[in-house]
Formats: sequence, C-alpha cells, structure tokens
Amino acid sequence: MEALYDKLDSLFSEMVEIRRYLHQNPELSFEEVETPKYIAEYHRKLGHEVRTEVGKRGVVAYLEGGKPGPTVALRADFDALPIQEENEVPYKSKYDGKMHACGHDGHTATLLVLAKALNTMKEELNGNIVFIHQHAEELAPGGAIAMIEDGCLEGVDVIFGTHLWSTIPLEDITYCPGPFMAAADRFEIKIQGKGGHGALPHLSKDSIVIGSQLVLNLQQIVSRRVDPLEPAVLSIGSFAAQNANNIIADTARISGTVRTLSEQTRIVIEKEIERILKGVALSADVTYSYSYKKGYPPVVNHEQETEFLARVAKTVPGVKNVRQIAPLMIGEDFAYYMQHVKGAFFLTGAMNPEWETVYPHHHPRFNIDERAMLIAAKTLGSATLVYCNENR
Repeated sequence: MEALYDKLDSLFSEMVEIRRYLHQNPELSFEEVETPKYIAEYHRKLGHEVRTEVGKRGVVAYLEGGKPGPTVALRADFDALPIQEENEVPYKSKYDGKMHACGHDGHTATLLVLAKALNTMKEELNGNIVFIHQHAEELAPGGAIAMIEDGCLEGVDVIFGTHLWSTIPLEDITYCPGPFMAAADRFEIKIQGKGGHGALPHLSKDSIVIGSQLVLNLQQIVSRRVDPLEPAVLSIGSFAAQNANNIIADTARISGTVRTLSEQTRIVIEKEIERILKGVALSADVTYSYSYKKGYPPVVNHEQETEFLARVAKTVPGVKNVRQIAPLMIGEDFAYYMQHVKGAFFLTGAMNPEWETVYPHHHPRFNIDERAMLIAAKTLGSATLVYCNENR
C-alpha cells in the first residue's frame, strides 16, 4: 500500500493541474463534448482499454490486473452547473454562466490520477478495475442510468465512489450505512382560476389566494401525514402569477421538490399532494393540472461494503477522523449503480481550515481544498487494493 501512497504523493501536482484545467473549461449536463475526449485520451495514454459514448457521453476505462480476482468499479462524475462563478482565482471558469460548483472537476482529477498510479502496479493486482467517468449527474434523468443500460457494470463485483464535500473538514471521511441520500423528486401545479379587475374580486376566482392556501396546506403533509420517524422534505421553490398590481391573476404556477429516504414515504407524499390539491380546487371552484416527476432514487449503501470502506479509511495517511453521519436529503444518481451491484458511497472532507467563509455546493463562490483530492484518491485506492486482496 505504501507504494500506492508514494506514487499518489508524487502525482499530486498533476492532479491539481488537471482539476484546474477542468475547472476553467466546464461543460453542462448532457452538453459534455471536450471533457469526455480529454478523459478518454488520458486513459489511452496509460494503455487502458477505453469505451467512449457510453450512455451517449460517458467514458469507461478498464485496467486488467496480472492476477485473478474480483472486479472493482470506481466512479467519478464530470459535468458542471449553470452558475456564474464569482471566485477570483487564476483558474476561474472561462465561460460565462458555467461553473464547476460541486466538485466534479476534483472527482475527475482524483480518478484519473488514481488510475495512473494503479496502472504502475497492475502486474501485482489481484483482479480488475473499471473506471466509470459519468456525465450529467446534475440533471435528471442523469447519466448513470444510461451508462448502466449501456453495460458499464458488466462483470463488476463492487463499486465505490466519493464526493468531495466543502463543508466537512479536511482529513475527515464520513459515511452512512443503509439509506444515505434521498430520492429527489419534483412536482408542478397549475391553478386555473378566473382573472379580473383588482377592484372587483367577487367577479373573479383569484388564483393567487387559492395557490397561497394550497402552499400552506401542503406544509401539513410532512408534519401530519408522514411518520415522524421517517425523514421527508417538501419545499415550494417557485410561485408565479401575473404581476400587475391591479389585476387578479387568472392562473398561478407552483413547483417544488420532495425528498424522501423510503419508497413508502415517497408514495404517500405524491398521493397527498394531489388529494390536498383536489380539495382546495373543489372548494374554490377552479381547475388544476398536476405532474409529479420522480428523480433519482435514494442512495442506499450496502452495510458490509460500507463498514469495509470505513475500516480501510482509518488506515489511510492524511485521514484523521472517520465517522458515521446521519442521512442527507440531497440527491445523487450514484443510487442507480447500487441497485445493480454492492457498494459504498462516502464523503471526503474538502473544507480548508484557514478559510474565513466556507461556501456550500452550488454556490457561485464554491471551492475546495485541493488536498482533499489526494485523500480521496488514497482512500479509493486503498479500498480497491484491499478488496481485491481479501476477495481473490
């Protein structure tokens, strides 16, 4: 294992260079063209077998070990977000309205350099490694499901992945067995009232008042219809109607998100939204349209593989704290991989202890302590080698 750590230490400057290049050249979900070309060329130079256009835009590279053993998959995503970067750094995004504001540039740099390090010891490797470079994690339906349908998990025994996390201290590894991240769904509602003059409300059916009543009623779903021991979130993200001060709005449009950790709670909330909507519309004598779009399912870590990952992480140089955390209500399409093979997804702390202000993911000033990439690479690499040795 020391050979892997030494090799990664020697390649850290290259890791930073790759991350900063990708940061300057972000590509949005389902628009990735140059990034997958860059990734594929990097692997080809290492002599890896490479598949491109996996699931349309993904890249999969294969490292065959010199000895028989299991096949381990490692995944990194590479899409950016439609955000205008506000960081004043030398490697600032070159493209207006596009930014790596979630760390996917770091994920890709981590996996590429880890692949380079593991390639130097392939003759002693007990098994094989599949490097999954995934497009479009940020935008449902995401890239994972298409890549799986295109065979990226064929022959894979286990999968590991990590997310660099800007609000977790550097040198921390956090994990959660079982449900770890939430199903992320969205809904859209249109209230069709009857517009009119603001001075004659009795001749109209005010979609804003009706919509406001609906918003308040929807807040009772989590507090009164969901088991209090089941985590759930229902948030209204937008409420749009006519904006003139003296006009009663004809229509109102409402959209929001639902986050759940269990399928049963997911079903309950979807049905309760429409039940409440139907009652409000009936009482106000208006019509409505309603759509509920299921996003990524929950990320459910496999117990044995997660405990294995935590055990290995405690031995990694640079890791000071390995701790279990509560589930998070964010969404991640890594969930799809673990519906097909066993695995574990964990967080690698990337918060610089000297920064006065720490910005969360998807913020215009999001950034990471790049040393976290080295810790992530060592943890993923350790998990891969130990798993191969213990299961040969």
